[in-house]
Amino acid sequence: MSNARFIPFRKHDIINLCQAYLGEPQSASFMEFATLLQSVTHYQYHELLESLKNNYAPFDPNSDTRTLTPITNEQRASYQSAFAKEFAKVLNAANFETITNQDLQDALNEESLFKVRLAVEFDDFAEVVFYRRGESQKTETLRSFWGLKKKQIQFTNYDRVAIFIRFKDEQYFLEKGKMPVGFEPNSTIVKLFQNVPKADLEMLFPNSEVKMRPIDKLIIGSSALIGGAVVLVTKLGASILLLIAMIAFWGGWRSEEVHMSQQHFITFAIGMGVFGSFIFKEWSKFKNRKIRFMKALADNLYFKNLDNNAGVFHTLVDAAEEEDVKEALLAYTFLLKSESAMTAQQLDSQIEQWFNAQHHCQLDFEIDDALDKLVKLELVHQQNNVYTAVDLDKAKQRLDSRWDDYFKFA
Repeated sequence: MSNARFIPFRKHDIINLCQAYLGEPQSASFMEFATLLQSVTHYQYHELLESLKNNYAPFDPNSDTRTLTPITNEQRASYQSAFAKEFAKVLNAANFETITNQDLQDALNEESLFKVRLAVEFDDFAEVVFYRRGESQKTETLRSFWGLKKKQIQFTNYDRVAIFIRFKDEQYFLEKGKMPVGFEPNSTIVKLFQNVPKADLEMLFPNSEVKMRPIDKLIIGSSALIGGAVVLVTKLGASILLLIAMIAFWGGWRSEEVHMSQQHFITFAIGMGVFGSFIFKEWSKFKNRKIRFMKALADNLYFKNLDNNAGVFHTLVDAAEEEDVKEALLAYTFLLKSESAMTAQQLDSQIEQWFNAQHHCQLDFEIDDALDKLVKLELVHQQNNVYTAVDLDKAKQRLDSRWDDYFKFA
């Protein structure tokens, strides 16, 4: 299964692979080049991280610092808009893909893998965007009928899922008559999860509510109906018949007078008490079953949650930085090794074929981003849509010069 643009190897491993691909004579020089490239890239992403932090600060729910001046609603909206654009930028750099609205609707319609039906109030949101990275097909064994029945199912799994959600303003919730639980109106939340089945995407919404599946309602309803009928017949049968006879006499449908003794009334009261306790017991079963479902949901999210709010974009900036470095290193290495200039398409194809042949990994290498970065850093020459790499010594000099410029500016 393809991992799309994401390169499923650590930056450290990619450096070692590129070093081995070039061979021993250039090994030490290449490691110096890789260190410089990482330093320059890290500085560039540091600026993006600081901008994300500043734009997120006015509505950070976990903030422990004071604000010098009050933020107006217009300023807040401006910060939220700027943050949303930068958040999308860093996700794209980290090789995340947008999850379509159709995927979300499919998740709501498909049966959950952990047998919980959820309902989501989409009207509560002013903006909802889901992102994913890494997609694979997995197989899991589901058990039913107390473990006696087993069924293997195949499902689509997302290795990483990031969500961006902005709630509507307070006026909307006041008109609705129900405020969001755990989140403020007009707030923005960002979260990062791992190993999420496509069919269970709805469990990531902050306002999802557990609903009984039809099979659960049928089991509980059938139990209540049968049990209630048994209680009525065994405990209240005689009293109910006598009561019906009395009502018939009072209504003129029966000529023979009916008398109820004190014992009848006592039996009837006891029977009603038993019936009432039975109804309470069945209602408790329903509530306990719902609590078990909510616990299953909470347990599932506990192990899938990776980060929340400001921690998410710190993690994603690091991921984007790693992807940027990996792409640039691979593109430069293959151009440096090549005996002739290559077009972007030729370079892209060669890298993808190498991953497939050497590491059994299919990916859609992000060649445009890699070459754009190398051209801006003057590490490759571009002429008539073909590219050649500058030699390692000159490449190190240019990176060193770029790093000196950043250092002087700082």
